[in-house]
Amino acid sequence: MDNEEVTNENIYETKCPIIYALDIVGQKWKLPIMWYLFDNQVIRYNELKRSINGITSMMLTKSLKELEGNKLITRRQYNEIPPRVEYSLTERGKGLIPALNELYIWGEQQIDFDK
Repeated sequence: MDNEEVTNENIYETKCPIIYALDIVGQKWKLPIMWYLFDNQVIRYNELKRSINGITSMMLTKSLKELEGNKLITRRQYNEIPPRVEYSLTERGKGLIPALNELYIWGEQQIDFDK
């Protein structure tokens, strides 16, 4: 067995599915955004901002753009005055919900375990 140290580059080269997934959704605000979208189907920007405690406008905008870039959410803009933008989960984004639900259950058990 080779004693070579494993680096992040080596892990990415192996195409580890967990690291790939966490690279896409591992940022602090992305999971709460996705969870809230799942609960509400379609939501507007300001409602989303009010619903996620502590998120800044800059972080919400950045997270939404990244989630959209990874095809986990869709952004629909209506040409109205005032402008209206709605966000929703894509089928790809909805496919992540069962895994998030399991992670939620595990986290609940661990919170109780640590008490």
